[in-house]
Amino acid sequence: MTNNDIFKKLRVALQLRDDEIVKILELVDFRISKSELGAFFRKETHPKYKECGDQILRNFLNGLVIHLRGPKPSKKQKTIPQKKSNK
Repeated sequence: MTNNDIFKKLRVALQLRDDEIVKILELVDFRISKSELGAFFRKETHPKYKECGDQILRNFLNGLVIHLRGPKPSKKQKTIPQKKSNK
């Protein structure tokens, strides 16, 4: 199974449109146009077909996590309580 197949199956299973996928990729600061995205969903025999690389699929999956779960909560800086001196 290729990255293109995985991408297509996720798109169908999650009922995502191209513009939603573009927004999901923007969540991880990855910019792609709808036409570039459409090339991944074409048949392999189509002249405008493009192979989906690992980086694109990885960024989509990372963006999908943010899209579905929300942004990762920031870690609050822990303060170390200082001991009181008994004078």
